Amino acid sequence: MDKTVTLPNQPDKPTKVTLVENTANPNGLSLVSSYQTHRVGDPMDLVDLATQVQKGDDFVKANACNRLTVIADQIRYLQEQARKVLEDAKKDAELHHAACNVVKKPGNMYYLYERPSGQKYFSILSPQEWGSSCPHKFIAAYKLQYDMSWTPLEEVQKRDAEMGIMDKLLSQQAALPPCSELNFEGLTK
Repeated sequence: MDKTVTLPNQPDKPTKVTLVENTANPNGLSLVSSYQTHRVGDPMDLVDLATQVQKGDDFVKANACNRLTVIADQIRYLQEQARKVLEDAKKDAELHHAACNVVKKPGNMYYLYERPSGQKYFSILSPQEWGSSCPHKFIAAYKLQYDMSWTPLEEVQKRDAEMGIMDKLLSQQAALPPCSELNFEGLTK
């Protein structure tokens, strides 16, 4: 049974309240006083009930908005991660296409130089090893990783430390206790 109630603070917005249907003999039993169970109570009871329904609707809406905001933040984060992956892939492809007269092996450092003609090439000699006789403009130093990605010299130490943690995690995975949460305890020490 639906009743429409107008709240005092929202006279232009009627609120629908759904009440339990009246039954003279619930479950086949006659109630002691059908007057008490079927009488129309205090009109403010309906207003209070409608207010409660309105608060429930507002709470559900606020909860859904909060959860959608979290998802929107996650989408923005994933979009940023995708942009970074694409930029890194483009950079790695450009570096793989740089001229080189040696077979590039993962785990080694390579030094990128540029000739006056604009050609970029890799060398195994660093600017320090060339000394004052460095023939061309030094651009940057990179370490070729085992996944064939390139890590700039300034990030090599950080990347090596991360890979060390992952190697340690992989070698000790059988020794990790079963846990429902992430647990890297003891792996960074």
